[in-house]
Amino acid sequence: MTALLQVTPTEIPDVLLVKTRRFGDDRGFLTEAFHRERWRDAGLPCDFCQDNQALSTRRGTLRGLHFQRPPAAQTKVVRATRGAIWDVAVDMRVGSPWYGFWVGHELSAANGLQMLIPAGFAHGYVTLEPDSEASYKMDAPYAPNCEGGLRWDDPAVGIAWPIPADELIILDRDRALPPLAELPPAFRWSPR
Repeated sequence: MTALLQVTPTEIPDVLLVKTRRFGDDRGFLTEAFHRERWRDAGLPCDFCQDNQALSTRRGTLRGLHFQRPPAAQTKVVRATRGAIWDVAVDMRVGSPWYGFWVGHELSAANGLQMLIPAGFAHGYVTLEPDSEASYKMDAPYAPNCEGGLRWDDPAVGIAWPIPADELIILDRDRALPPLAELPPAFRWSPR
């Protein structure tokens, strides 16, 4: 890769994989994980206001699927800074050709991929290794009154998690989230 920033659409074109060039030597590497002007020039969102970091000590820790409703809907950029996660986004935008579809990709400290998940998607991930750490940027702050969630194993969505269900570590709160069919519409899709 010669460009400093490479952007690749996923199976749901609004969800993007972002890779930044690494400059390495025998000591390790340096990369610009985020550069406002380069992201703007690539047509990517760049007005972030909050960074979160989460460490999961055990393989199979599933976090999600979460979202925030308007007026605090969030675009997220997720990456693994240690270990590896399998990151998932589910399209919740009514009218979207991909409504109810999901996309998942491995993000790891080794591959350096980031996933950009626009507002209107439920997001979650499962850790593929012990001591995996995820870092994510958001363009709207956490708003408890706007938070929502989607059941991780909704059969109508059919996410193929890479770790067997009986090995997953999930909070009771996340296990109790409703399926997509029971969620009131919160997002509308509009073609560009």
